[in-house]
Amino acid sequence: MNDKIDILSLLPEEINVTPAYRQKQVFSWLGKHGVRSFSEMTNLSIQLRSELSERYSLDIPREMERQVSADGTQKILWRLRDGEQVETALMRYKHGWSACLSTQAGCRQGCAFCASGSHGFSRNLTAGEILRQVLYCGVEISRVVLMGTGEPLDNFDQTVRFLKLISHSEGRNLSPRHISLSTCGDVPGILRLAELGLSVTLSVSLHAPDDETRDRIMPVNRKYPISQLLDACGKYFTKTGRRISYEYVIIEGLNDSLGHARRLAALLKGHPAHVNVIPYNPVLGKPFSAPKPSVVDRFMDGLNGLQATVRRTLGKDIDAACGQLRSKRIC
Repeated sequence: MNDKIDILSLLPEEINVTPAYRQKQVFSWLGKHGVRSFSEMTNLSIQLRSELSERYSLDIPREMERQVSADGTQKILWRLRDGEQVETALMRYKHGWSACLSTQAGCRQGCAFCASGSHGFSRNLTAGEILRQVLYCGVEISRVVLMGTGEPLDNFDQTVRFLKLISHSEGRNLSPRHISLSTCGDVPGILRLAELGLSVTLSVSLHAPDDETRDRIMPVNRKYPISQLLDACGKYFTKTGRRISYEYVIIEGLNDSLGHARRLAALLKGHPAHVNVIPYNPVLGKPFSAPKPSVVDRFMDGLNGLQATVRRTLGKDIDAACGQLRSKRIC
């Protein structure tokens, strides 16, 4: 490790070069073109490129493994500069490639059904480390979902910096409307995010229509129960005008009954909401399973017209589906 500054974590005005217009040129080479070395910045003088190399680091994460699912989904295992490892999932849709990014190495939320926190929490990723998952993944990304390993709002400052980096007009210029941020229910984080007015889609991991059920599988609910969570989501909508997406992993015998469906419909009635119902994806060592398709159909019928869809499962055969991401190599 050295004391050089990670240039991929910097906004244009923070890059120390003169004259000032060079800041945008350097930033564009990084964010728009994804160069892997300062020597590739061919419209800069050799002297300036040398100065950048002396002052800043431009480390490329090592791709340890890339798995490809039968449905075309890809999962990349990255090794970071200090040896930490994180995973990224790439999913192909009609609109193009979506990248499911990790924001932390490990996770400290402890959701009972999820693989990401199985080995505990190691550290937050920097904004540059989150951005690298987009720049060096090998495909052109048209949408980003912060739904990989970690809780984005638990790494609030670096997550927000990443959002500014990837949406910057001189860089990747990805519209905030093409970015989804998933949270397990960090109420203070939701309120802070609302005040910034970034207008990303907020995706809330709900997974239960009542506190009793949610307490069993999501420790965060004991701190921020559903009533507080929905209040924060309402304020987010008021500030941004963006409808909230609620994630509901449906688990056999736990939250899959007709009664659960009706309580969910009543809970979200009048809220600007869309529900993604996600049949549980198996995780080694977890005592859960997905309900039968007929049970999922019954659950959907019980939502009484609530806007909801059953999410198509992608990448399950390579452990890249919802709730399955983690680094097996740290076991």
